[in-house]
Amino acid sequence: MAQGQGLDPKQLASYIDHTLLKADAGRAAIEKLCAEAKQYAFYSVCVNGQWVPLCKELLAGSNVKVAVVAGFPLGAGRSEAKAFEAAAAAKDGAAEIDMVLAIGSLLERDYATVKRDIAQVVDAVRGAAIVKVILETGYLDGELIAAACKLSEEAGAHFVKTSTGFGPGGATVEHVRLMRASVSPQIGVKASGGVRDAQAALEMIEAGANRLGTSSGVAIMNGIQGSSTY
Repeated sequence: MAQGQGLDPKQLASYIDHTLLKADAGRAAIEKLCAEAKQYAFYSVCVNGQWVPLCKELLAGSNVKVAVVAGFPLGAGRSEAKAFEAAAAAKDGAAEIDMVLAIGSLLERDYATVKRDIAQVVDAVRGAAIVKVILETGYLDGELIAAACKLSEEAGAHFVKTSTGFGPGGATVEHVRLMRASVSPQIGVKASGGVRDAQAALEMIEAGANRLGTSSGVAIMNGIQGSSTY
């Protein structure tokens, strides 16, 4: 844990995409999310597309970015719809797009369809936002995780991401290590799903995660600030 132990709270905060993707989230919850993101200097807030304009307004003057999901949480919509959703979010001010790949096609090893799906989203926001590809690793074996990582990089994505948090299982250290080994150094790895405390966050970073997607950002920060271990 040497790398994780060297992080101070400010450095750890810069890994966190402070996330709220629940269907019943309303304006007050989004306002709270953004206030917390500014207070702790998280890297971004990650929200559904409806909330991008509000987040952009609330975060004005801060360094906190807005990330938005596309094709979420199933990844089974048309590629054109994902691309439209991503482009609309980028136009509203989102700097990052977290898209769910075509999971069914990946499981059938229809790699050409998976790659085209990702590429359409990448092309739709080129120059305006970066793209993170959610693999939903709970459905996948190691071979498919590695394949999905390579397809994402070939399609022009900037990050690969473990999970939606709505599927089977979440991020694991083993999957993060495999994803890190399956992409070039310039491609980021985001651990998301079940990262709920400081220990889990540090383990994911040590395994190779460049970003953490979590709805427990405040608890993670309180944990690291209250511990002499880190």
